[in-house]
Amino acid sequence: MIVIVCPGQGSQTPGFLSPWLELSAFKDSIEAMQAASGIDLIAHGSISDAETIRDTAVAQPLIVSAGVATLATLFNLDGKIGSKVTGIAGHSVGEITAAVGAGLFSAEQGIKFVRERGNAMAQAAALEPTSMAAVIGGDQALIEARLTELGLEPANYNGGGQIVAAGSAGAIAELQASGIEGSRVIPLQVAGAFHTRYMAPAVSALESYATSVRVENPVGKLWTNAGGVEISDGQQFLNLLVNQVKSPVRWDLCMQSMVSAGVTALIEVAPAGTLVGLAKRSMPGVETLAVKTPENLEAALKLIENHA
Repeated sequence: MIVIVCPGQGSQTPGFLSPWLELSAFKDSIEAMQAASGIDLIAHGSISDAETIRDTAVAQPLIVSAGVATLATLFNLDGKIGSKVTGIAGHSVGEITAAVGAGLFSAEQGIKFVRERGNAMAQAAALEPTSMAAVIGGDQALIEARLTELGLEPANYNGGGQIVAAGSAGAIAELQASGIEGSRVIPLQVAGAFHTRYMAPAVSALESYATSVRVENPVGKLWTNAGGVEISDGQQFLNLLVNQVKSPVRWDLCMQSMVSAGVTALIEVAPAGTLVGLAKRSMPGVETLAVKTPENLEAALKLIENHA
């Protein structure tokens, strides 16, 4: 059994799209989403600098478009996962990539949704200085208690001994200065405290937009960041997508659910690398592949054939 996983914000690097644009199927997919969103995805993925693509309103559509175009290139099915793939899941904004891959809505609908999500979250992040930091290692209960003391929230449970803390910039600075016994604290270059109460204004904006989004039920297995459970109802998944911007990402539970389902292999679509790294620590025995460049496509197709 094989699954596709779709990365979230922070996976993008300047110019990562350039080699992909040489593939006609990939470029056609990107151009269609660029036209639908009104965002210059090609320029941002090839020539924009690190500061520009760090902007939430740019980063999120760029990441989703890259993932969807990778799916379109792999399966030649307008971005939907192939029949030999068991299921799909995404980390944070990667859930929108996964929704497109599972057939909940089209690539064009997905990129419009992520455009609204990115804009709403950027506006919420601009209301006050907030930030995030990765806490590596240590006791989970001890970490959670310290975050509560500082008024911070666990935004991501990434598995492999990694929790991402989020909240006010001052509290993140204090966390970094004071540390937590048995843990390392690494500040993240992000624009705000995503997946926390600070994103409540974005939820309100997305709730209104989501009423115009028509969805189908997923094809294959589709896991949600909200508890890591499998969702078979498209409308339910859309509702969870809306609320997830202020709720913690339980990627640890997603990985546990995949293992329990009998998954034997995992492929991460572009911009790949982060989720495969987490899987290697939390999903022992599962074969993994990060599709970082077009050169990895042949290996991905072989892996799908071997584990179908």
